[in-house]
Amino acid sequence: TPPPVLAAIDVGTNAVRLELARPDADGSLETLHQERDPIRPGEGVFATGEMSPETAERLLSTLRRYAALCRRHKAQVRAVATSALREARNRQDIVRRVHEEAGLDLEVVSGKEEARLICLGVLHRKPANARSLLVDIGGGSTEVAIATGEKPDDLWSLALGSVRLTEVFDTSRTVTPKQLRLMRGFVNEVLHKTLPEELPTLPRVALGSSGTIQAVVGFAVNDNGGNATVRQLTQSVETLASMPPERRRKRFDPRRADIIVSGAVILEGVAKHLGVDSVSVVNRGLRDGLLVDLLYRQDESRDDHSLADAALAIGQRFFFDEKHARQVARMSLALFDGLAALHQLPLSVRPHLEVAALLHDIGTAVSYERHHRHTYYLIHNADIPGLADREREIIARVARYHRRSQPELSHSGMAGLTPSEARRVRKLATLLRLANALDHSHHQPIRDFKVTHGRDIVTLHLHAKQPLDLELWNAEHEVAPFRKVFGKRLAFQVHSAGR
Repeated sequence: TPPPVLAAIDVGTNAVRLELARPDADGSLETLHQERDPIRPGEGVFATGEMSPETAERLLSTLRRYAALCRRHKAQVRAVATSALREARNRQDIVRRVHEEAGLDLEVVSGKEEARLICLGVLHRKPANARSLLVDIGGGSTEVAIATGEKPDDLWSLALGSVRLTEVFDTSRTVTPKQLRLMRGFVNEVLHKTLPEELPTLPRVALGSSGTIQAVVGFAVNDNGGNATVRQLTQSVETLASMPPERRRKRFDPRRADIIVSGAVILEGVAKHLGVDSVSVVNRGLRDGLLVDLLYRQDESRDDHSLADAALAIGQRFFFDEKHARQVARMSLALFDGLAALHQLPLSVRPHLEVAALLHDIGTAVSYERHHRHTYYLIHNADIPGLADREREIIARVARYHRRSQPELSHSGMAGLTPSEARRVRKLATLLRLANALDHSHHQPIRDFKVTHGRDIVTLHLHAKQPLDLELWNAEHEVAPFRKVFGKRLAFQVHSAGR
């Protein structure tokens, strides 16, 4: 069978874009179809805090068309929205309508996840030790990333975008010297507030991805390709600001012309702040990152530790018991692998169980008493690059059920899940509860274990370094719930290390 078609939908501040691609045998992506609709989803959002009904209608009719194209190609789709929807008060309502009317799950991604995806798109197949500095100027936010290979080391999302700045300073007309001074001051203030004072040694050339950077750099070097130096960028800012709007419209397409001054001021400010010599344009970005991300999700042989690493970093921030967390995660995954025929969950949720297991106790940083609920809240609100909002929600629910109430469908903590999400939470939480019970002492007495299946019984053969009285007493409490979820009895056999 031919490899499946992958589809990336990007709801930006200026435009909505669709790209359909198919993976080649060598792992590169061949583009089948592209669309771009400059419908300005962010129009007015930064000023009013809401997406207007007219804009929402434009967005929905575009996404209905895109969804039909994706269905025709039987494509696997990932659809994301960035800063315009992130900041719209009515985003839940829009996401719900997109689901109902277009049949698409639209994820409103965090700035960090946006930056991670841009890295993946721009730096795909870069040598593993190559260092890169990446800048992407969108309509509502600017992403800056320092990366090694195709993986980001540091990511920042700045509340600076070409549409946002244009709305704040009203720069679509001629820009006065005073206005320009205020804009530059504003950009510098945001940069100083968001980026650390001490940055590591950076590459001398920044890679710029996005239509805005392409237009500004093109203008700076007179469309002769290559890099624009910081001096050329400053020169461009002065020239564009003093240019009458009609001339700007002749030079750029009308929608770009309105926001080009703001884009140039942001690029100049970022380049100066980072201390680079020049900016070089790359023709890839968020959409390419979405496609690479879909490609990697299909490749089950890829051993990607980035999610577990992100979870460990969060755990350390909350001073978790790392030995216990790692042991529970190890045993949860061993149960997931050993019981694959029984739970029949897709392999793609295995990393989600690992994150839930690593973070199941972080709520104790708030208070031990109801720490399972605090854990839910902390994961629900965490920024974990690589996870969609919905995936993070599932992980938060799994972790919440590691103790106390069982994940029964009727329990209030299960509200709002679709039937298949609820089944997934029940199964994963049942495995996590069992793994947690098997390290109840927090002393890691179990060295390893094996799972064997009978017709109506599952036996765990536990290899112990020390007595397991506390662990077994707790694990017995999970026997009845396990049977309820998986329909099999659970038995334990202990083999001490000496035997």
